[in-house]
Amino acid sequence: MNATMPAAPIRVPGWAPSREVPIGALRVGGNNPLFLVAGPCVIESETHARQMAEHLAAICAELKIPYIFKTSYDKANRTSIRSYRGPGLTEGLKILKKIGDELKVPILTDVHEVTHVAPAAEVVDALQIPAFLSRQTDLLVAAGKSGRVVNIKKGQFISPWEMRYAIEKVASTGNEKILLTERGTSFGYNNLVVDMRSFPILRSFGYPVVYDVTHSLQLPGGEAERSGGQPEFIEPLACAAVAAGIDGLFMEVHDNPAQALSDATNMLPLAQLRPLLEKILAIYRAVHNQH
Repeated sequence: MNATMPAAPIRVPGWAPSREVPIGALRVGGNNPLFLVAGPCVIESETHARQMAEHLAAICAELKIPYIFKTSYDKANRTSIRSYRGPGLTEGLKILKKIGDELKVPILTDVHEVTHVAPAAEVVDALQIPAFLSRQTDLLVAAGKSGRVVNIKKGQFISPWEMRYAIEKVASTGNEKILLTERGTSFGYNNLVVDMRSFPILRSFGYPVVYDVTHSLQLPGGEAERSGGQPEFIEPLACAAVAAGIDGLFMEVHDNPAQALSDATNMLPLAQLRPLLEKILAIYRAVHNQH
């Protein structure tokens, strides 16, 4: 058997709608429009996080794009011990709750530990399983038991068809509010590549599929103590993924990426977001025969 192929054939059906998943007041997947998950990589301050959420929400409202604010209270998987991780669980969740309550936007954040799931689930609408932890059974089961939406990022080290097992771990709790996110596959050292075949394979499991364009353009560990990035490829890869039929787009956005405290080399500058979304919407409408 070819070692690069799944043990059982993946039967990819026609592009039928995925199941609908509620996130806060939104409904994503199904026949709902393309949605955006976006925000700075990590909470740098309450003021900055709120300002970014306000800007992003306003752009999406003008373009009629369902929007979910994403940022992290703790980046536990930074390359170096000296890297900034965020304000931590307690302070970070206070900030996220305030933003969600005041701006009325759904909130998504990472959880790295089982003990973080319950307090995070009290505040946010969606719990994200980082790609490095996509096989962590206890974390997946705890996230499922929380009752919140669970966004599982596909590990850089696993095939798209192996995501069925991560899905089973969450769904075993009775929670089928699941999103699947592609963020690239390790391609040698310090590099990632996105296989566009991943999108229909992930979609064959029946859940909404998201493409994390900015993380898939990281160069992991490519700059010694930190990851590098290739943000110049955000536009072509985002456009290609939308043409391939994804349900949602994920990207980290910052008003001044050069000064960002995490993922500075691969985030999209805020000023470039609106024109990119306008181009993406045109592609989405063409693919879905919308006018």
